[in-house]
Formats: sequence, C-alpha cells, structure tokens
Amino acid sequence: MTLTATAPVPPARPPAAQAPAAPPRRLLARLSPYAYIAPFFALFATFGLFPLLYTAYVSLYRVELQTPGEMAWRGLDNYTALLHDDFFWTALRNTFTIGVVSTVPQLLMALGLAHLLNYKLRGRTFFRVTMLLPYATSVAAATLVFAQLFGRDFGLVNWVLGLAGIGPVDWQSGTVASQIAVSTIVTWRWTGYNALIYLAGMQSIPGELYEAAELDGASRWRQFLHVTLPGLRPTVLFTIVVSTIGATQLFGEPLLFEGSISGGISHQYQTLGLYMYEQGWGYFHLGRAAAIAWVTFVLIVLLVLLNTALARRRSRKGTRR
Repeated sequence: MTLTATAPVPPARPPAAQAPAAPPRRLLARLSPYAYIAPFFALFATFGLFPLLYTAYVSLYRVELQTPGEMAWRGLDNYTALLHDDFFWTALRNTFTIGVVSTVPQLLMALGLAHLLNYKLRGRTFFRVTMLLPYATSVAAATLVFAQLFGRDFGLVNWVLGLAGIGPVDWQSGTVASQIAVSTIVTWRWTGYNALIYLAGMQSIPGELYEAAELDGASRWRQFLHVTLPGLRPTVLFTIVVSTIGATQLFGEPLLFEGSISGGISHQYQTLGLYMYEQGWGYFHLGRAAAIAWVTFVLIVLLVLLNTALARRRSRKGTRR
C-alpha cells in the first residue's frame, strides 16, 4: 500500500482591498495652464468686462447722479437724444480734428527721430532716455505749463510770434488756435514714446538688407524708403492703432488747458471724453454719459478695424508689386 503526500492547500486569502485610484495627472497637467492665467481673467471680468456690460445696461435707463438707485427705462432714447444734440456732433468733430492734427505730425516726427537715433551717435543712450521724459511727465503738469506758454497776453508763443511781426493769438478762444494748442500738448507728450517703438522696430530689421542695398548703390534715403519703411509696417500699424485709440479717448489735456468741462466758451475743443464727463458729472445725467461711453467704444472699434483693413490692403498691393 503506497501513500502519496500532497502539499497542504494554503488557506484562501481574503480579497485584497483595491488600491486608491492614482490622481489624474494628465487632467491636472491640462488644467494647470488655465490656473496660471485664471487671475488675469478674474481681474479682467471684474474690472473690465463687468463695467463694460453694466455701462451698456445703464445707458438704457434714465439715471441721475443724485439718485443712482432710481432708474427709469428709456430704451434707446439716450442714444437718439445724442443724434439730435448739436454739442455731441461738435465734440465728435473736435475729437476727429484734434486726433488728426496731433497724430499725423507726432508719428512723422517720431519716425524721423527714430531714424536719427538708429545711427551711431555720441551719447545716443542719453538721447534715447530723454525721449521718454515727456511721456513720464504728469498730464496735469504738462498741460498747465503749455497753458501758460499759449497765454494770450504774456505767453511765450505769442512773444515769439510778435518777433516775427504776427499779432497775438487768442489760443483759448479761437477754434483752430485752441485745437492746435491742445494738439501740441499731445504731440509733445507722445512723440518720444513712439520714437522708441520705431527705434526698436528698426533694430529688428536685418543688417544684411542694408548692406545689400548699399552694394547696389542705394543712398540712405532710398534705403529708408525701400528697406526701413517696409520692415516697419507692423510697427507703424501698431502705433497708428494706439494713437487712434488715445486720440478718441482724449480727456486730460482739453480739461486742464482752460479748466472748463465745456471745452471752451463755444465748445471749440471739447472732445467726446470731455463731453461725457460734462453730461455725467456736470449735468448729473449718468444714463446719457453711459450712452456716450458706448458710442465712443463702438467708434474706437470701427476705427481700429478700418486701420487694419487699410493696412492689409496696402500690404497686399506691396506684395503684388
């Protein structure tokens, strides 16, 4: 009789508890970039998007500054009232005129200064720093100084004009003269800023292009026309868009030039920003001021789109050539 030994069967183990699921690292990796930019969007929604939408909401009501809690529905009446207001069209025309008179010379002078600073000059770092001094100057300080310079009786500008045999000009009462004076302040403050932007754009143009043009016998003027300007097209478009937005929102210079919210005796240099301030904080019509703000916003968007379309059209024509 034979005996067969069999190995003892180990007792059955209880089913092991399932390990906790690993954290979804892929999901965290995808969401982490949004977590970094979330503070920006939160601040933008709080201080940018919400005021914009709330301004559109207020523009549909009659709201007075003394009783902001009492709102009466007006619909589009605030906007239609602007169309029948002669002062609104005057402010719109003044905004366009001052914007053109200040922007065109400003950008042309900035382009010329940047072209000079792009050469190897002695002390060019000093000159580049001084370009930012007008931009760093307070708007109030600069405007008050220029208001004294453009004084009718004892202003330095009229004194210089008197040396040339020209009679004194009333820079604060005349329509053309006051707009030129306000435009001069804007031009003085922003020319250096745009010059440095143009200078940065010029330094990004490859030097080989200038060397090739010089070997072909091109003068410096032709190099500027055929090398510098085509390379600066994106930069020029940027400065035009920024200057257009700034000209549409012009407020501090016309307000402090004479210290009147009406922009002169006959509203001769009242801009849209000053007109909005007059309606909201001068006449206490917050609903109408909100409507002016939205009209200004739409006008800025249309001008930016127009500038972009014109720039693209010119670039296409240049490419075809």
